[in-house]
Amino acid sequence: MTTRIEIDHRAKAPAARHPEKQKRPDNPISAKPSWIRVKAPTSPVYHETRELMREKKLVTVCEEAACPNIGECWSQRHATMMIMGEICTRACSFCNVTTGVPNLLDAGEPNRVADAVATLGLRHVVITSVDRDDLADGGAAHFAAVIAAIRNAAPATTIEILTPDFLRKPGAVEVVVAAKPDVFNHNLETVPRLYPTIRPGARYYQSLRLLDTVKRLDPSIFTKSGLMVGLGEARAEIGQVMDDLRIADVDFLTLGQYLQPTVKHAAVERFVPPEEFEDYAVMARAKGFLQVSATPLTRSSYHADADFAALRDARAKQLAA
Repeated sequence: MTTRIEIDHRAKAPAARHPEKQKRPDNPISAKPSWIRVKAPTSPVYHETRELMREKKLVTVCEEAACPNIGECWSQRHATMMIMGEICTRACSFCNVTTGVPNLLDAGEPNRVADAVATLGLRHVVITSVDRDDLADGGAAHFAAVIAAIRNAAPATTIEILTPDFLRKPGAVEVVVAAKPDVFNHNLETVPRLYPTIRPGARYYQSLRLLDTVKRLDPSIFTKSGLMVGLGEARAEIGQVMDDLRIADVDFLTLGQYLQPTVKHAAVERFVPPEEFEDYAVMARAKGFLQVSATPLTRSSYHADADFAALRDARAKQLAA
């Protein structure tokens, strides 16, 4: 069966680095506390992973989003691959990915991603993407093609996807679910009160509806979502988001500290200390999440392979009870 890939035939236009954000007054970047600092990457395996990504002409969110864990993850041959280009159609004020008019989809990308997964010998892979509001299906068919290619090249590898919200893309989530990823992740990012400034192109309840739809279509797929803290949210608001996610039957929650990428991005309101993350983790487990990762450096795909194994074990114990 041939997977149809939507191609954008519009004329290319130069990308801009967050045009909306450039109108914001500069925000000085706060000095990071001791519990946030990480070592610069020096491992030979880190450089081997970097060279493989260059060779396969692949984009990673590790680099594009300036993830603080890149040294640790790449040294362990863990990388989150970002498909459908490196130009996003949205301009969220927390994100370091370039905003502009994306290029055409690359029909050879699914096979290159699959080759990289097989070469690295990954047990678990995370695939994410930029927002592609320019495509009729938001890139759903391309996600499905990548999943199919990985299944063919590395059948033992479990697959986690981190998707956009597919806002106003009817039928898109059904296409991705039919490809049967092992984990379907979509991040809420922040509390609904902050969406107008932090995630202006998104809709909180659309994101919740997406996660709920995945579970209704295929209850065997694990669902996952993540939040950033330190943007001015209140503890009670985080608790309410947890409740909303549990109503949608989301299995796995990640919470991490927001870090301001540049002076053009939203400012950090507060560095949340590790003990507060521990409190959030206790709260989340009490609400019924099967798996919780809550630390200052937690990101959606941080330790994703080990977390998936723990998630699967938790589901098995739940079914056996």
